Amino acid sequence: MTQKTVTSEFDQYCKEIADKYEIPGFSIGLAKDGQLFYENGFGYRDVENKLPLSSDTVFGIGSVTKSFTCVAVMQLQEAGKLDVNDPVVKYLPEFKTPNEEYTKQMTIHHLMTHSAGLPPLPTLFKALSKSVANDPKFEDEGQSDGDIGKVEKAASEEQNTSVDTYEELIADIASQDFTLLGEPGTEFSYSNDGYSLLGAIIERVSGISYEKYMKDYILDPAGMKNSVFHLEELVDHEDVSCLYNSRKKEEETIVFESNNPWDAPSMRAAGFLKSTVNDMLKYAEIYRNEGKVGSAQLLTPESVKLMTTPYIECDKGTYYGYGVMVTPDYYGHKLVEHGGSIKGVAAQLNILPELGLTGVSFANLAGVPSTKLLFSAFADQLGKSVKESHLSYEVVEVSEEELKQYEGVYASGEGAQYTVAIEDGKLQLKAEGLELNDVKPIGNDTFMVPFRESEISLRFVKGEDNKVIRAAFGYRQNPKVE
Repeated sequence: MTQKTVTSEFDQYCKEIADKYEIPGFSIGLAKDGQLFYENGFGYRDVENKLPLSSDTVFGIGSVTKSFTCVAVMQLQEAGKLDVNDPVVKYLPEFKTPNEEYTKQMTIHHLMTHSAGLPPLPTLFKALSKSVANDPKFEDEGQSDGDIGKVEKAASEEQNTSVDTYEELIADIASQDFTLLGEPGTEFSYSNDGYSLLGAIIERVSGISYEKYMKDYILDPAGMKNSVFHLEELVDHEDVSCLYNSRKKEEETIVFESNNPWDAPSMRAAGFLKSTVNDMLKYAEIYRNEGKVGSAQLLTPESVKLMTTPYIECDKGTYYGYGVMVTPDYYGHKLVEHGGSIKGVAAQLNILPELGLTGVSFANLAGVPSTKLLFSAFADQLGKSVKESHLSYEVVEVSEEELKQYEGVYASGEGAQYTVAIEDGKLQLKAEGLELNDVKPIGNDTFMVPFRESEISLRFVKGEDNKVIRAAFGYRQNPKVE
């Protein structure tokens, strides 16, 4: 790894994708052995005023926050204040689910790896409802686009329900009627609720608020001076990206400024930190440099190794560690990464520890392929085509008769709903504002689906009677409802 720039092919690809998806602003930075060697910005942090992007522009990082939460848990384990194999109820005795036996078996490790068995729940909407209520309304002009639009709609319906504290969050989960996905440790399904519970555990064990713990033990020691949960904390730092949203009006997608950051106090541990390219490249040193950022040893090498262990498969060829995803074979190397998406945010963090390569990308509009662009930058550094994929698989033949078992409507408590149907002898996946064709069968009830310039897996889960009961798509297991 001696290359100190990117190819013109990559720069051109970034411009193509930014134009295709109407991205207001996209920022990217790459570092080798901790030293920034490539930074670039496409578009603006503020389109109306044509304000440029920089490596110090503040963006939301969404679910990349989850990795910070796990760093905190590992620090507390190193301090002897908890053990990741401890039961959740040891620290949250009031935590309840409809299955008392499984609840007792759930450990901190299960929450960190999204394997506690919690399905997607509507708690997030209640936690977001107050801040979503301040968004600009466009009821008469169409509706918001994609996943963020579903969250807006669901959150607006929960405005009379408050889930602002950890106590309210735990009580809300206890009041819900849902079926756990299986015995803890057996089923992966991405859970914002699980990470919110980790935030509660961090508070109870450390004796200080989650946000203060992040600042005192991670952000400040790492020198991440422009990384905050609240923009008001950024004194004399005006380099902050506006947030943008999109809506459909007839056949046209309209991108508009919606500069109201969403917040959910009880769920900050799941996805509400804000940061910059420069700060996140400092943070990436934890994973590249065995826990050390500059002169600060934030984690032991042993804790970093535990965080980056591939515990449970979450997508084709990718596994979940502690707050990070791990691809054991990314062109022959181990890749550590995580993405984040919330209103006005499409973020991605990548690390190839063996090669000393780290990278981060941000867009100020959700639902755009910021992740694909950073992966393309990494492929570019490895001498591959920017449009190439590290995934390899064989397409298998599945008869139309066999495909019929997968047809149906799948829906989750987090608002996702999609229909799987057969068209021209192939499966097709349809959701609000989305139609995914060319779904390829690869065996064992699993398919590959083209999605936002990449591919993700669609896996069907069967019950004891060998009938399909759930679909795992977009990292979440959604029950078959029709």
